[in-house]
Amino acid sequence: MNAYQQDSRRDSVDIAIIGSGFAGLCMAIKLKEAGLHDFFIAEQADTLGGTWRDNHYPGCACDVQSHVYSFSFAPNPDWTRQFAPQAEIRAYLEQCAQRYELAPYLRFGMGLDQAVFDDAQQRWHLSFSNGRQVSARVLISGMGGLSRPALPDIPGLDSFKGKRFHSQQWDHDYSLKGKRVAVIGTGASAIQFVPKIAPHVAHLDLFQRTPPWIMPKRDRPVSGFERWAFKHLPFTQRLVRGAFYWALEGRVVGFALHPALMKMVQKIALRHLHKQVARPSLRKTLTPDYTIGCKRVLISNDYYPALARSNVQVVTNSVLRIEADGVITADGIKHPADCLIFGTGFQATDPLPRGCIIGRHGVDIMDTWRDGAHAYLGTTVPGYPNLFLIVGPNTGLGHNSMILMIEAQVTYILDALRQMQRQRIDTVDVKPAVESAYNLNLQEKLKRTIWSTGGCQSWYLDPRTGKNTTLWPGSTWRFKQVTRQFALKDYVVGTAPVTAGSRPIAQPRTTAEGSLS
Repeated sequence: MNAYQQDSRRDSVDIAIIGSGFAGLCMAIKLKEAGLHDFFIAEQADTLGGTWRDNHYPGCACDVQSHVYSFSFAPNPDWTRQFAPQAEIRAYLEQCAQRYELAPYLRFGMGLDQAVFDDAQQRWHLSFSNGRQVSARVLISGMGGLSRPALPDIPGLDSFKGKRFHSQQWDHDYSLKGKRVAVIGTGASAIQFVPKIAPHVAHLDLFQRTPPWIMPKRDRPVSGFERWAFKHLPFTQRLVRGAFYWALEGRVVGFALHPALMKMVQKIALRHLHKQVARPSLRKTLTPDYTIGCKRVLISNDYYPALARSNVQVVTNSVLRIEADGVITADGIKHPADCLIFGTGFQATDPLPRGCIIGRHGVDIMDTWRDGAHAYLGTTVPGYPNLFLIVGPNTGLGHNSMILMIEAQVTYILDALRQMQRQRIDTVDVKPAVESAYNLNLQEKLKRTIWSTGGCQSWYLDPRTGKNTTLWPGSTWRFKQVTRQFALKDYVVGTAPVTAGSRPIAQPRTTAEGSLS
């Protein structure tokens, strides 16, 4: 018996969940409800919350109505606004962890450095940032696609002497008052923080490569009476959630089924632009040349007015290089800056770093994905047994709440674990032919959507292949249908050898004894 096997009882777990955002917490709650307690949630940070912990820039809020952007099984009657601000969403996740008593399962300061599948033992060997080595039968990734900031490769960036940060790493200790600020990027983050900082800075240059389409934000405070009703008459909140859900779900028709319908939506966005921007030259600068929906549709009531301020300039010439005290554009003009802020989004098409997940025969998942990320039902990848991805490839949405997709995937994974337990199966590995056929069909559907026909380049598309590897080309209702049951016929099943380093499939338990102490 080697040293690892001797130690495997203590550092061994049946199910390892990575990440404590919506995905990781949902999985943990449903495992507990199913009577499965031999798991832990590994979180690299010191607190839970995922995206809603990491993004805390001024104005950070959800762009889906609060009542839909929450677990179906844990409604929150206390939302203060139609679109919840970041702090409330983070608090909601903390409350869910408390309500479902997840504290014993949470392992903070444990970022996943590497997960390697051991062909001999048929288990995952996990290495964590705090030095822990753990053996797990099942690995569930709740790391999400919007967790790694994308920074532009601009010549001279390291020569800049002022302050610089990505919107996800906002430095609240640095005062922007009276500063000359250069904002690079005009995505979902920028349209939220630019209006908040513009009144306080001396001057703001917004470097815009492509203008986004922006729709009015139908936001308002939730009244005290409404909150009382949601708390004491829960069916009222279910009705509101249902109304929002179907209103949002209806948008899939324009996005994915009949893209020509988006021209009607575009008229509303144009009216919004004309209403809020009086200056013809600025209006022209802010008018996109592609069909609405091709890139992520943004919502805001204060972005356009912020750009119309006398101390704000929208710069459309491309950035040539960065110097010690400013930004040089292609026309040779220098834009002096004390601070650079990147609103450049995330590495959505490369959601995992190289070397993080190594499957059968030592193959890195990034090599499996060299032609673009792919998975079966956005959840399983051939050659990576017992690895389940939540918010994996092609599970993103352009029209509704991601929480709906997360819950559907969790249902699928839970059914897989139940069937494996019932039939004494140790490993499931999706058949390559099944996964390949699924993705060929998926890509065919995506070719007919607004994301492919709208005439733009977006972060939805893999820059190497042009394939859309991020979005689901259909309704959330349809995704829920196809993930309702785990079909064993789609998988190669295996049984692990009985050794000191392997363990039988976990039976329902009432304690967390199998998780790490």
